[in-house]
Amino acid sequence: MNRAELADFLRRGRARLEPSDVGLAPGARRRIQGLRREEVASLAGMSVDYYTRLEQRRGPRPSRQMLTALARALRLTDDERDHLFHLAGEEPPRRQPTSSRVRPGLLLILDRLHDTPAQVVSDTGEVLAQNAPAKALAGDAAARPPRDRNLIRRFFLDPTARELFPAEDHPAMARAQVASLRAVTAARPDDPEAAALVAELRSHSQEFAHLWTAHEVSLRRASTKRFRHPVVGLLELDCEILLSHEHHHQLIVYTARPGTESHERLQRLRQASLAPAALTHHSPSGV
Repeated sequence: MNRAELADFLRRGRARLEPSDVGLAPGARRRIQGLRREEVASLAGMSVDYYTRLEQRRGPRPSRQMLTALARALRLTDDERDHLFHLAGEEPPRRQPTSSRVRPGLLLILDRLHDTPAQVVSDTGEVLAQNAPAKALAGDAAARPPRDRNLIRRFFLDPTARELFPAEDHPAMARAQVASLRAVTAARPDDPEAAALVAELRSHSQEFAHLWTAHEVSLRRASTKRFRHPVVGLLELDCEILLSHEHHHQLIVYTARPGTESHERLQRLRQASLAPAALTHHSPSGV
C-alpha cells in the first residue's frame, strides 16, 4: 500500500468534484474547492474519521469493498479505479467482457469517414461496423454468417481469407493475431467467448496451436499493412487505431500517404465504392 500516493490521489479526486456532480446541494459558501471530506465519506458509506486518516496517510489498508465504494463516490473512470486499487496494494476487479454494441460516438466518427476505409472491430477480432470504403477494401462483413465475421477465425480457418494480403506478409500477420489474442485472454480469463475462440483455433489450426505455445504477447497497435486488392492492385496503408477501452472496441482507419501510388489507388477504390457494380467480381475475405 502506497499511503502517500493514495492520500494524494484521494485529495485530488475530491477537489475536482462539485456538489452538483454527485447530486448534492451546494449549501453554504465553501472555503475549499471540491467536496468536503464528510461528503465523500457519506457517499462511500464510511466514517469521516476513517476517510480523514486515509487522506492523512494514517489509515489502514481499505478493503476491496471500501475501494469500490470510494471509486463510486469520487466518480472515477475504470482506469482511475484500477489505479486506486493498485495504490492500495490490491488487484483491480476484472472488467466486463466485450460487448457487440458499438458506442454511438464511434459510429458517428465512422459515418463521417466517408472518404477512407474504417471499421470497428472488437479486440477478439469481431467486425462490428464498417463504412462503404472498408467494405470495398475488405468485403462486407455483415453479409457473412455471424461466425464468419471474426477476422482471426477467418485468417486461420478460411484459406481464402489470406488472398487479400501478400504471401510474404502472412507469417508476421499470424504472429500478431495470436499475440493480440494472448493479451486479451490474459486480461479477461473469465470471458467465455475469447476462451472458446482460442480452444476452437487450437483444435483446428496447427499453425495457431504452434504460435500459441510461443506465448508471445502484443496488443494491436498502429501499423502499416499491405493489401492485394483484385480491382485496384497493391495498397500499402497506414492503420491508425482509436480505442474504446470500456467496450474493448477498436476503430481502425486505413490511410495512404499523399503522393504515393497507394494514395491514388485508394482514391480509385473510394470511387468504386460509390459504384458497387464496379466491384461485383470482388469479394475479399477480411482484414
